[in-house]
Amino acid sequence: MRMANVLLTLIALAVSALAADYSLDLKPEATKVHFSVDSTLHTVHGTFALKRGRIDFNSETGKATGQVVVDVASGNSDSDARDSRMHSVVLESKKFPDAVFAPDHIDGAVSLTGSSTVKIHGAFTIHGVPHDVVMDALTSVTGDEIHATLTFDIPYVAWGMKDPGNFMLKVNKTVKMTIETAAPLQKH
Repeated sequence: MRMANVLLTLIALAVSALAADYSLDLKPEATKVHFSVDSTLHTVHGTFALKRGRIDFNSETGKATGQVVVDVASGNSDSDARDSRMHSVVLESKKFPDAVFAPDHIDGAVSLTGSSTVKIHGAFTIHGVPHDVVMDALTSVTGDEIHATLTFDIPYVAWGMKDPGNFMLKVNKTVKMTIETAAPLQKH
């Protein structure tokens, strides 16, 4: 019985030693924000620029905090006419210049020695309104750096933005987002 208690204590200590608070400081030059949306003519692909980002999380509890801020006005689909309409009619980027993701928890364990797939929950504020989102995240840790690819959908019309389509051009009402980043994984 005493041996079992000693083993349980050692296991508890080992698990608590693995649990820790970590932070990721996202850099614009190491982060790519992509979007795609289907239309009658073709799939439109484009990018946005990251302004800044930081995510803090606890590896045991999954609690997460921070902000990831995207420059909405930087949206670029390689078509001046389409981008002008996107910024003035759909995104209203002069009025709403930032899109902000504020994580609150992570479902699943972020492997600190390899790859993992997790879900990141939080509030995504776009067009001035916060919405609950769940991002699928594929992570890979090499040394002290984490690489992550996050994907999620934005049902922009359901979220109060205008449909850019017309009687001839039909545009899907959901935009697919992908964020790719690499950042130092800092333990606290």
